Order: sequence, then C-alpha cells, then structure tokens
Amino acid sequence: MHSSPALSRRTMLAGAAALAGATAAAGATAAPAQAATIHATADRAHRSKTVVFRNVRPYGAAKATDLVVVDGRISSGPAPHGAKVVDGGGRIALPSLVDAHIHPDKTTWGGSWVSRRPASAIADYVAQDVELFRAQRRPVAERAFGLMSHAVARGTRGMRAHADVAPAYGLAGVEGLAEARERLRHALDVQIVAFPQHGVIRTPGTAALLEKAARRGVIDMIGGIDPIGFDQALDEQLDVVFGIADRHGVGVDIHLHDRGEKGMRAMRGIVERTRALSLAGKVTVSHVFCLPGLSDSELGSIAADLGEQDIALTTVAPSDSLVLPIARLREHGVRVGLGSDGVRDSWSPFGDADMMHRAHILGWVTDVRLDDELNECYRVATHGGADVMGLAHADFRPGAPADFVLVRGECLPQVVVDMPRRDMVVHGGVVVARDGEFLA
Repeated sequence: MHSSPALSRRTMLAGAAALAGATAAAGATAAPAQAATIHATADRAHRSKTVVFRNVRPYGAAKATDLVVVDGRISSGPAPHGAKVVDGGGRIALPSLVDAHIHPDKTTWGGSWVSRRPASAIADYVAQDVELFRAQRRPVAERAFGLMSHAVARGTRGMRAHADVAPAYGLAGVEGLAEARERLRHALDVQIVAFPQHGVIRTPGTAALLEKAARRGVIDMIGGIDPIGFDQALDEQLDVVFGIADRHGVGVDIHLHDRGEKGMRAMRGIVERTRALSLAGKVTVSHVFCLPGLSDSELGSIAADLGEQDIALTTVAPSDSLVLPIARLREHGVRVGLGSDGVRDSWSPFGDADMMHRAHILGWVTDVRLDDELNECYRVATHGGADVMGLAHADFRPGAPADFVLVRGECLPQVVVDMPRRDMVVHGGVVVARDGEFLA
C-alpha cells in the first residue's frame, strides 16, 4: 500500500501510465462493428403497423411537423386514415442515444448505498469488485436490468455492455447481461463483451472462460486489458484474444489505458493482427489514452492506420487531457463513440447511465461554447456510438429506425447544456418510456 492519498476512478485513469508497471491498468473488451451480431431489440409482431407522432420539431426546427412511422421506421409518405396518433405537444425530437462503453454487471444501481474503501492500485479495485459481487443479494441480471432500463428511460437505444469474466465469477456476468438483454429486446439493442478485468494471461483460467463464452454464443465480442501495463504479455495476450475472435466469428474490444510507447506498441500490435486476420470493421479499442498526447503528425499516422483497418475507438471523456481527439480522428474515417463506463460500482459512487449527461460532460471537459460544437457532442453520443455498434443512424430520414426522444426545449445546443427530462422515448416506433419512467 502506498501512503499517498487513495485513488479514485478519475485519478486512476489519469495516472494509468505511471501506475501501469507497479499497479497495473484497468480492463479490456471486445466488440465487432459493422459485422457484429446486433441483437434485434424490437418484437415487431406486437407493434401497430403505422403510428403518427404529431406536432414535433426534429432537431429543434422552428416549425412543428408529423413523423410517420411504418413498421418501426420513418416513412416519407402521408399518414393513412385511421393510423394511431401520438401527440408530441411541440416538443423537440432528437435521435436516441448510444452508450458505446458501459459495465452494467458491476453496478449497485437500485440497491442500498455502498461505502467504498481506499484503493491504491488496480489490484485493490479488482479485489473490491469480487467482494462486492459476493456481497450482492440481487443477481447480476436484476441489477443490470435496473440500470439498463433506466438508461432506456433516459433515451438510450443501443448499448455495448462489458461483463467481467474471470475465475472469481465464471460466466455469471455475461449470463446475467444476456438475461437482461432478452427482457429489453423491445426497447434496447445490446452487444455483450466478455471482459477479462483480472487479466487474460496473469489470471490462469480466464482464457478458457473467454473461449467458453464465445463458443456458447452468449457474447458478441472478446475483450482484453492493457497487454503491457497490466498483463505484461503483449504478444501472448493479443494472440489469445484475436485467436478466439477469429475462431468464433466475434469481434474485439480492448481497454487500453497505457500511455506513451507502451500504449503505442499495443496499438501497433492491434493494427497488425486486425490486418493479418482480416478483421477490419470488427475491432474496437476503448479509452486509448496513448493518443491524446501525440504530435499532430504522429496522430495522423496512427489515425490513417486505424481508418484503413476500420478500427473503432470509444472514449468516456474522463478529462480534458484524456478525451480522444475526435474531430482529427474522423478526418481519417475513424469511428468514435462515447460511453458511460462504470456506474455506481466498487470503483466509484458516481455515474448515471444517462448519455445526454455524458454528451454534456464531453462538452464540459473539452470547453466548448459554440452551437456547432455542442451539436457535435450530441452527434458523438448518438451517431458516433451507432457507428461503433454497427447500427443505422436514427436521423429521421426515410427508412431510418424510429428511435427518438421528445424533450421540451428551444434548440439542440440548449438541450445539451440543460439536459431536460426525456418526456417520451420511442424505440422502433413504440413508446418505451414516458416522463423519465421506463414502461415495462
């Protein structure tokens, strides 16, 4: 134990590089992008064929209009006589949000308050994860469902959910998330990542569990965790993770907190294996703290490689120095999504799985002030995450999925700043939440 002040999640992330050798870094996960298995979220059989959402203002337009939904998608045609009508009351209609990185299996959401103890290293957090897991009276499926349904009520349409896989848990995490996903099929698209928080190599038995999860078809992606800083086995870890993904046709989503040359060596290894195994479009790297500190030329070089192999990235906007340079990456066609990370788990008492709040945080940490910049924060939290998950944009164009939220407000930039209540959440043309409450 160090005698220095206890770490929080934020200070741990900010100091990940310095802590990597002695204390290790956080986790990794796997996920395919366009080729990922997207689990259908709507039971279309119970839907009304046509619904008209009357008197709404897409993106805050000055003039209200009607949104005609046929079979869960936006239609350009007029509403047929006798169609079901839902009055929007002049509210702003905005695309629903996508959480590209969240850990619902760890959450204590909806339960009793948990008093957290000091932690000085990743190993401390991991040990406290196990203690909290064993102390929970509610199973993973119940806790995850509570958090995920809350996210739906806040306007989330899609979620890439990471579940810890280690001998301490077996496959309880991924099985719990799979159960919650099934209960939410009508309201939420979910991809599950088998995340080896305890290390792929340093914790014997983990690789076999990852293989088992992939073989059983319960997951969409295989994860990994700082191959150098935590597992201290760059080639061995990446070979295991990419090997499982290749054998079972799932994607990869690796947590990478290492900065400097450690992080860049891991990035080069990821790019090389993506190219060698023809996994373009099926690989994501999360956090990626080694990129923000690069020179413009260095960033341009790695961004070109990422764009060429269609490797996606995610950020949780933890601070101004660690948030990804999204605009620069997009110049090279790199897909970038935004996520919640952990929510009220053993690592931190904070988090709310509200992606509109996360868009607000992105604007806050990047110190934006112009309308276009605030609009872009919302775009990353919606279309950015959709791109990472391989979902169609919910952009109100004919044929787009009818996934949107209705809020009271003046314009989109003001909504990002004020974060009004989601008065109505629509998924596939079906109202799944009202007045901030999920409709079971």
